[in-house]
Amino acid sequence: MSLEQNYQDILSQLPENVKLVTVSKTNPAEKIKEVYNLGQRAFGENKVQELLEKQPVLPNDIEWHFIGHLQTNKVKYIAGFVAVIESIDSEKLLKEVDKEASKNNRKINVLLQVKIAKEDTKFGLTVDQAKEIFNDYLNGNYPNLEITGLMGMASFVDDKTQIREEFSILKNLFDELSELKPLKTLSMGMSGDFLLAIECGSNSVRVGSAIFGSRF
Repeated sequence: MSLEQNYQDILSQLPENVKLVTVSKTNPAEKIKEVYNLGQRAFGENKVQELLEKQPVLPNDIEWHFIGHLQTNKVKYIAGFVAVIESIDSEKLLKEVDKEASKNNRKINVLLQVKIAKEDTKFGLTVDQAKEIFNDYLNGNYPNLEITGLMGMASFVDDKTQIREEFSILKNLFDELSELKPLKTLSMGMSGDFLLAIECGSNSVRVGSAIFGSRF
């Protein structure tokens, strides 16, 4: 199928309340522009250098989501324009984002990345760490950012029961924190498991290869 057909096929499967973040990492600016021209505005990148190359040559109204592991020394390069950092996986990183947001005189929206997968390769906070950080945030510790939700990645396995259990951990935490202050975004699900993630309560999915085709 063509890129346009792939994109429309994904859109047709998403309920109205679910946001699509198109994962554009490793794809050239021309391909991103094709999807932009179809009406898509939210795009996800996972490498700072790649994002810095693409951002200046693409339309200003693109809503850039940073979805990869972010090193603290790289925050300053994207703090002036990034819409959402979905991958806050440490208190140290959160402090750096708060500092750079202040320097840029803006508030940056962030998601706390919680490690729900059983795989060792995934980054993320523990449930307890996420709760502690959220309480610090409610006490005014991070005045230059908004924690708008949570992000998590399930294990890369075929066992749907395991994936469902992992997504449920994040959904339960999302509900618990939302009782303290309403959260907007529960970002779960990628090309291979976004429908299951939506069943488990996700309202934001990160889809790349199902739109752009497989990356090599």
